[in-house]
Amino acid sequence: MEDYTSMPQHSRVWIYQANRELTAAEIDMTDRLADAFLDRWTSHGALMNARIDIFYNRFIVVFVDEKTAPASGCGIDKSVNFIKEIEQENNISLLSRLNVAFRKEEKIYACAITDFSKLLAEGLVDENTIVFNNLVATKEEFDTKWESPLKETWLYQKVKV
Repeated sequence: MEDYTSMPQHSRVWIYQANRELTAAEIDMTDRLADAFLDRWTSHGALMNARIDIFYNRFIVVFVDEKTAPASGCGIDKSVNFIKEIEQENNISLLSRLNVAFRKEEKIYACAITDFSKLLAEGLVDENTIVFNNLVATKEEFDTKWESPLKETWLYQKVKV
């Protein structure tokens, strides 16, 4: 199956960040479940043109070309239920929006936003630290703004000391 790069730039994106890295076995199982889900994922009866990929063993990213079939409320509900299934199967949290992921010395870390503020105040991270902006909305934004220096993200105003 093709990876996310085959999706058009206008594709809608949802990013789910795990509270820990997934193991190789968990990634294999998640990939199998994602393929099965995508084979049957519909919105108002139309099969979704979509991809689900895992990045850095931590982020499950859903891409949907809404020009072929819009992701309606019922379609989005189905995808959230799929994510909840992945959470249960892997005993992880994917739906918390209170965690921040960032890169330090090529390793990816995650922590609560409040803890990230402390790291910033202590100088352990700075405005140039690469953070993952999980609020990007399109594949184009994913490709260009998902990994950005802290100072270029919404988070900067929230945690700035």
